Amino acid sequence: MRAVLQRASRARVVVDGEVVGAVDPPGGQALVLLVGVARDDGPEQVAALVRKAAELRVLRGDASAVDVGAPVLVVSQFTLQGDTRKGRRPSWSAAAPGDVAEPLVDAVVAGLRERGLEVATGRFGADMAVELVNDGPVTLVLDV
Repeated sequence: MRAVLQRASRARVVVDGEVVGAVDPPGGQALVLLVGVARDDGPEQVAALVRKAAELRVLRGDASAVDVGAPVLVVSQFTLQGDTRKGRRPSWSAAAPGDVAEPLVDAVVAGLRERGLEVATGRFGADMAVELVNDGPVTLVLDV
């Protein structure tokens, strides 16, 4: 499982002109988690990603999302599994098919909520516009 974690002051996902998920906390500390599921991912990778995203100290004051109750916007993004090492066209062969990936992304969302975090989401498989104000900027790639 590969994810991109971004510290944001606010973020939202728009599908067909409709906001389907948003985080805009009063304190301006939120996270955006783009999640790319690989074919061989399972519960172990979900647990590791949830733990890392919830506890990584990337917010102001060396705090984690759990420390300050920062909301998280989770967006499925299979393109994170793209392989660009050969040629000019990415290969998507490492990405899990939708029927495998969707329940694992849902499990990441559920795991973050179990940690007490407010979680907003995009819409799996939709053509999404993700808008965010990257704070810092802080952007990290998480491979679990």
